[in-house]
Order: sequence, then C-alpha cells, then structure tokens
Amino acid sequence: MRQVAIYGKGGIGKSTTTQNLTAGLGEMGKKIMIVGCDPKADSTRLILGGLAQQTVLDTLREEGEDIDLDLVMKKGFSEINCVESGGPEPGVGCAGRGIITSIGLLERLGAYEDDLDYVFYDVLGDVVCGGFAMPIREGKAQEIYIVASGEMMALYAANNISKGIQKYAKTGGVRLGGIICNSRKVDGEADLVEAFAKELGSQMIHFVPRDNMVQRAEIHKKTVIDFDAECNQADEYRSLAKKIDENKLFVIPKPLKQERLEELLMEHGIMDI
Repeated sequence: MRQVAIYGKGGIGKSTTTQNLTAGLGEMGKKIMIVGCDPKADSTRLILGGLAQQTVLDTLREEGEDIDLDLVMKKGFSEINCVESGGPEPGVGCAGRGIITSIGLLERLGAYEDDLDYVFYDVLGDVVCGGFAMPIREGKAQEIYIVASGEMMALYAANNISKGIQKYAKTGGVRLGGIICNSRKVDGEADLVEAFAKELGSQMIHFVPRDNMVQRAEIHKKTVIDFDAECNQADEYRSLAKKIDENKLFVIPKPLKQERLEELLMEHGIMDI
C-alpha cells in the first residue's frame, strides 16, 4: 500500500488535482482511499458526485466514539473510499488536530486493512503546523507530491514545503516524488517549474495544462474522467496517474535559498518589471 500526501499553496488546485488523479488510478483498477485533511471538507466532492460528506469530527461530536466505519467513509467513482477529517467549530480549537483524530479513528476502525493500493492525503500546504504535517511527521505518507505553478508565490510555498519534507525525512521514510505543475498559463511556466524541480533534486512529474473542461466538470460535480472520458484533459490526468503509478524517483529535497529562488524566477522572466 502506497501512502501519498499532496501539498501545495492554498488555492493552487490540490483537491481538484488529487480527485482527478485518483479517478485516473481508479480507472486503472487501483483500490484507493482519499483522506481529506482540509477543514473545508471539499477533498472528495467530485469523487462523490457532490455529496456533502459527513466529516469525522462532526460525526464524533454527534455520535461519540463508538461508531462504525460506514458513518465516516463513503464509496464514490471507481469505488474510491472517501473520508473527510473536517475541523473544529469556527473560532475554536486547532484545525490540524482533526487530521490527527481522523487518522487515528480510521486506523482503529480498520480502514487501512481493506487491501488498498493507495491512500491519498489531501493536505493544506502549511507544514509549520504540527497537525497539517502529521501525515509526513508520523510516517503515514511515504511519498509527497507538491502541486505548484509558475507563479512566484506557488514556488515560494513549494520551496517551504520542501523544507518540511527535508526535516521529517531525517527521522522517517518520507520522500518527495515530484512537482505537479497545475498550469496557470504563466510565460515559460513548464521550463521554470522543471528547473525548480531539478534544483530540488526532484522532477516535474507532469505538466497539467489549463483547460476549462476542469471547471465544466466541477460544475457538474464530477472529475474530468467521469464527466467526459474522451476529452484531452481526461488523458492528461490519465498520464499523471500512470506517471505516479510508475514513479521510482523519490528524494530528500534540497530546498533553494531565498536568493537562488529569486534568481531562478528572474532567469525565466517571472520577476521582470
């Protein structure tokens, strides 16, 4: 069983990428569980066709500790198991603790014993908070993929996330599997992200082009493969799924110093005025 965490700057498209990627793996016959690690609880809506998934924390608040797995886990497209950790009541408590509680409950209820090929954790990009770092800090996820773009702040965030991976790699087996470029149509974007990944010692595992088909599918509460299996964007997510399934390059990243990251951005024209 491969345990994979997807990180990236807020708003970069982690949840969309994760769900479309897992739809591709599901289509390949892989058995998958997605654990949504975002208080917004939107990590599984496309797989579930828009169903408002009951979160683990809400269920525990309403039902107590003695619950069955089917209360917090639902099957969606390609029989993918879906769980949403949820978060505390607004203004109260640490959202990161929802991830810790959720994973502990899933372990206790036997969710990881279901002959799975993959478990995906869709995580907020803030690895500073111990709760959000839990999938890599506790060795739950062995491989990390960072969703980024050619935008300056997306690469700053990816570099900071790499620092977190480097830190936790010293005490566990976590490794960076690559950068997924979720294109924003920035000039020279593919070359920049590829160069950035190379300096980390990693790879740009796939360049996902920007396509309005993604938004059309989301409006219909579906992944692209589910919405229009024959379109070009569906094939892009199939390619990403195949590359991740066959990936052998897992590294301890070498984060760039701030000055070098800015040099790289300038070399590719991103910081030109």
